[in-house]
Amino acid sequence: MSKGSTELPPRTDSRQSAKSKKQKPRKKRSVLKTIFVLLFAVLLIAAAALAYLVFKADEAVDQISAPSDNEVVIPAGESVKDKAVAMLLMGIDSRSHGGGLNTDVLMVAVFNPNSKSATIVTIPRDSNIDVDGYRTRKANSFYADFYMNALNNKNLEKEAAYADAKQEVRNVMSKLFDIDIKYSAVINFQGFADVVDALGGVEVDVDMRMKYTDTADGTNIDLQKGVQVLSGEKALDFVRYRKSNDGKNMSSDFDRNKRQSQVIGALTDKMKTFDGVTKIGSVIEAVGENLTMDMPSKEIKNMMTTYLGISRNDITFIPLEGTWRSPYVYLDETKLEEARAALKAKMAE
Repeated sequence: MSKGSTELPPRTDSRQSAKSKKQKPRKKRSVLKTIFVLLFAVLLIAAAALAYLVFKADEAVDQISAPSDNEVVIPAGESVKDKAVAMLLMGIDSRSHGGGLNTDVLMVAVFNPNSKSATIVTIPRDSNIDVDGYRTRKANSFYADFYMNALNNKNLEKEAAYADAKQEVRNVMSKLFDIDIKYSAVINFQGFADVVDALGGVEVDVDMRMKYTDTADGTNIDLQKGVQVLSGEKALDFVRYRKSNDGKNMSSDFDRNKRQSQVIGALTDKMKTFDGVTKIGSVIEAVGENLTMDMPSKEIKNMMTTYLGISRNDITFIPLEGTWRSPYVYLDETKLEEARAALKAKMAE
């Protein structure tokens, strides 16, 4: 894994040197990075693993959120343990062969502590997003555009520019779905691949022959149709496949959203098995510096303890649909309204 290629926001922690005699703090920080990769990217929480980690990683929790966030006082009744919370997940591709800040994966999730369940809406990357107060863009370009604007026009430093960009995307998605999206997370796709590998692969049903190469960015997708166990890179190829070189076996944004849900579900089940729990150490080492998020440390702990044991059956996936008219996907207003209603309903349970 090439950590140098990661485009994630810098962090301000007191990490010990890798050569330090004592490495427990570093390992604990890795534990929490892993937890949030699983929570926001894989959208599952392994009950047995987290039961252990929650009580062993208190010190590391404080390292995940920004220092300013750690001082936030949550009013009574407003904590994630008491009240439903909406979150934004953005997946970026910053691997060694290229990529940037365009969000190839964009999801809005609502977690409800009363029902111990979640509703997750997946948004096609090419969706035409038009909300009041913002220029119309493709869904996947908002984060990158806001970041560059914060750097060049607001004259913010990089860390502040990343935070500003996440806030702006939350504002856009809050308007689109008519809910208050309180937190966000950004994950590098390499972290997803590394977690899959650490778990020994993931079993999925590949829906078509997938063969595509691009020497310019190092892409080499070669998957046979059928049920099989995929490595991390192969799983990433599976969820991102768009077309073959000969123009056959085309795949839409909607197909990719279904594949993302299939992989998330399979990983959910695997992490809850004894075999998955025994591999948590390997998962910890695999994740590295692939995740940033903006939840206060106390709320991180509350989130973990509240949603211990959440499983595939507790998560409802809603992929947005629409019509492709180059260069955009124009979202189906009926489906969009259904997604809004589902998120609001989950908030109100």
